[in-house]
Amino acid sequence: MFNKVISRKNSGCFKHDGLKTVYGRDDIVPLWVADMDFAVAPVITDAIARRMQHPIYGYNLIQDEFYQAAISWQKNRHDFDIAKGHIIAVPSLMTALAIVVLTQTTEEDHILIQTPVYPPFFSSVTGHNRKLLTNELKRKDGYYEIDWEDFEAKAKFAKMFILCNPHNPVGRVFTFDEISRMNDICAKYNVIIFSDEIHGDVVYAPSQHFPIGKLGYQRVITGISPAKSFNLAGMATAIMHTLDSEIAAQLNELNRGLHTFMGNSFGLAAFTAAFAEGGEWLDQLTAYLKGNRDYLGEFMASELPQIKVRDCEGTYLAWLDCSALEMTDEEMSKFFIDKARVALNPGTSFGKEGSGFMRLNFATPRVVLEEGLSRIKNSIREIL
Repeated sequence: MFNKVISRKNSGCFKHDGLKTVYGRDDIVPLWVADMDFAVAPVITDAIARRMQHPIYGYNLIQDEFYQAAISWQKNRHDFDIAKGHIIAVPSLMTALAIVVLTQTTEEDHILIQTPVYPPFFSSVTGHNRKLLTNELKRKDGYYEIDWEDFEAKAKFAKMFILCNPHNPVGRVFTFDEISRMNDICAKYNVIIFSDEIHGDVVYAPSQHFPIGKLGYQRVITGISPAKSFNLAGMATAIMHTLDSEIAAQLNELNRGLHTFMGNSFGLAAFTAAFAEGGEWLDQLTAYLKGNRDYLGEFMASELPQIKVRDCEGTYLAWLDCSALEMTDEEMSKFFIDKARVALNPGTSFGKEGSGFMRLNFATPRVVLEEGLSRIKNSIREIL
C-alpha cells in the first residue's frame, strides 16, 4: 500500500503546491517538508468519515476516549505512564512550545537547544526575545554525540532546555544513558525541559525511544503527536504532558486565553483513531520506511560516494553530507534545485552547523525516491 503514488498537486499541500513559491519551479521531486506521501491508515479515514456523518461541527468538548487513546498508546508503546489530569490538548507541538516559552520564561532568560536542529526551535526562542544558548552536537564518522562539558556549562545559565528526541535532522534516538544524563543535569540546575517527541514512534531497531518524562523529573513537559508517525500534520491536534501541577495550571491558562484548547473536530477523531487502533498500520509503515532508509544508504554508497549518509536511528529524514562536492551552501542549494531538480532542505536552515549538508525526506513511494536519487546521481556525474 505504501508503493502507491498519490498525486498531491492542487490539494493545498505545502510540500507539493508550495514548490513554485519556495524553489521557483515545480518540476522538481519534492523530498523536503517532513510529512509523508502515503495515504493515512484506514482506521483514521473511517473515524473521520463517521464524524463527518454528523452534520454539525461546532465547539468541541474533548471526550474521554481521546485521552484514553493517548494514555494507552504511551503505556503500550513506550511504557510511559501518563494521566488525563496531566494532559493538555493543543493544535501542534510548536503551539505547545510557544506556550511553554511564554509561561515559563521571561525576556531575561536563556533557553538551550542542541544544534543543528529543527528551525522553529530557534524562532521559538529569538521570536519571543529570549536569549539563545546552543549546545552543538559533535559529529564523528557521521554519528552525532552530545558535548557533555558544553551542555552542563550552558545548562547552569539556562532557564529552559528544548530537547528534540528523536532528533531532527541528524536522526539520533538518544539512548537511556544519554536521556538520563541530560535529565540529571537539568534537574541539578532546576532547568525546565520541553521534550519534542513528535518522531518518537518512527524508530528503527535496535534503537528504542525513551521518553524523558519517564524519569519522573517534575519540570519536564513532553510534546506528543501522531502528526509525523500517522501523517496527520494538517489535522492540527497534539498534546503536552507534565507532572508539575503549577506548570500545568500556567500552561492551561494561556492555552485557554489563546483559545487553542478546544480542538479540531476531525483532528480529534483522527488523533483518537491513530493512537487507539493504528498500531498494526504503523508497524507496517516503519518496515517500509526502514526499507527506504536502507535503499538510500546502499544507493549512496555504491552510486554516489561523494555524498555521505549514515542510517538514521529514527525519523524518516536523511542527513546528507555533501561537503565533498566543494560547493558553497548557496551553490549547493541552486545545484539541487536547478540541475538535479530535487527539492531538499538546505542544511543551513538548521543552524550554521548544517553547512555542507542537505536534508532528504524518504517517506515517499520507492519509485519517487528512486527518481530523486537518479536525478542527483546523473547531475553529479555531469560535473565530476
